[in-house]
This record gives sequence, C-alpha cells and structure tokens, in this order.
Amino acid sequence: MNDRRFEQHHVDAWREDGFALIPDFFALGEIEPLRADFANLYGAYGDIDGVGQMMNVKAPGDIGKTNYKQFQHIDKLPYDGSAALNLISMHPALIEFAKALLDTPQVHCYQSHTWAKFTGEADFDQAFHCDFGNHTLLVPADEVRMRTVDFIFYITDVTDDLGALHYVTKTDAAKVLDPAEVMIPPERQQALKAMERSAAGPSGTLVAHSIDTVHRGTNLTRPNGHRYTMTVGYKAAGNDMIGFHVWQTGPDRPWNNVMDHASPEQLEVLGIPLPGDAYWTPRTLQLTQRRWPEWDMQAYFDAAR
Repeated sequence: MNDRRFEQHHVDAWREDGFALIPDFFALGEIEPLRADFANLYGAYGDIDGVGQMMNVKAPGDIGKTNYKQFQHIDKLPYDGSAALNLISMHPALIEFAKALLDTPQVHCYQSHTWAKFTGEADFDQAFHCDFGNHTLLVPADEVRMRTVDFIFYITDVTDDLGALHYVTKTDAAKVLDPAEVMIPPERQQALKAMERSAAGPSGTLVAHSIDTVHRGTNLTRPNGHRYTMTVGYKAAGNDMIGFHVWQTGPDRPWNNVMDHASPEQLEVLGIPLPGDAYWTPRTLQLTQRRWPEWDMQAYFDAAR
C-alpha cells in the first residue's frame, strides 16, 4: 500500500539546501505511544528545577560547543520498549522517502537512536558543524546515491525554548565558507549565525538533513522542559563508505522487539534478505527459526518451496 508522505519539493529542498522539514509526517496516533516509552526510559531525569544550573556562562558573542553531557540520554536500536518504538525507524513511509532522496531502489538503515534532553542537565548550545565526521572516513560524495540522509523526528513539540536545531542552507553557507575548508573555522561562526534558521516544529515533524548541512544544537531554556526526538540514518544498500551503528554487535539486546513484529520489507533495511533470496535454504530457514522462535517466518518458508 502506498503511503507517500512527501512531495517532490521536499526532495529538491534536501538535495539543493541540504535540509527539508515536514511538520505532519507522522500522525498523532503513531507518535503518542512513543512518548510513554520515552517517559519510561528517561522520565526520571525530568525533575530538574530552574532553567539550567549546568549551563556554561559564555562571553558576549560566543557560540557554544559540543560536550559529552549533551549526549547522556541516548540509546540505540533495539529498544527496551514497545513494538511501536522499535519499528518507527523502519516505517514504510520513511523507507520510501529515503529511496526517493537517495535515488536508489534499496536502502539500508545504519543508524537509529533515541535522544532525550532536559532543561538544565547540560549546556546544549553548540557551534555550527557538519555531521559527516562520524559517519564516514571520507567526505560526502557528489553523487546522490553515494550520499546519506539523516532523519530527525519529534516525539514532543520542539520549540526554540526547547532546543530546536538551527541550520544554515547550503546556498547561504556557501556565501561565507571556503569550499576548500573541511572544518568550519571559528571566525566564520558569527557570519553563519546571522543566516541560521530554526527547525522548530510540532510532534510528528520529520527533519531530513544531509551530513554536510551546517547546523547546531541550541539550549533548552523553558523551566522543567524536555525534548524527545529520534535520529535515524539511511544510505543506499551496499554503500560501505557510510556507517554508524553495527546491529550485529548487540546479540544480547532485545532484538525480539524488532524481529517478532517487523515486516520483511522492514527487516530488509537492517540487512535481512527478503523471502525468496538465495540465502534462504532449508538449513538457514530452520536454524533462523530456532534462533527466533516467535518470528513469523511463514513468508520465507513459502517462498523457498
């Protein structure tokens, strides 16, 4: 069933500006169950009073920097939560959007993590940066099929006083950045700040950005505020230049929360062959079923007959 939730202008914006925002990509009924999961995973941390006793005092004109406390409430797939939380990263509409953005018939989900932020737990204000440094040992490719897309989606409303991401389009960034510079020099920060835009949006919003889009995190200033988001990365299947999470390194994690509920198309983006693939032989079928006894593999057995 086609569940297209984007238009061509979103694809064009991502390719040209490195950024596209769709406020109503996920329906309320798809997002609400995830809030309960986040509350169970991180809610105990949300009782800090005030507006940020942990925030650094910056001199006038200073822009923030990255620090480890910004990333203290992050977990990766699979999650100790509901099937809805575990499958949202492989939502069919998200897979379809990734294929359109990367102009490829098959994609791989190589990153999925939850992220909770609370007012006062850290100074979340960052300098402008790009994300490719921890996604590839190279630099982003010119060919769109060799690139990667980072999705951020909002489980709660994300306003400017709740730490909305700020970004600079590729067109604007090119006005102040030297194309030969790999890293953003400190003296360019203020010029970029004058051009920044806010990615604020209601819960259910999807942000698609490129790993060479100039952006920064901002502080939560609302008293007792919190921000729940997820980050999911997609690349063309077979693109070995890009990586982040390696799913196979966590066999002791609750993978049954994914395996027992996902469709073959969803499992394919994690590297599991579709029914009918040459991998599925009588031996591999029987042993895989023994490893995951609650996984309904009927379609795989049927296709092998």
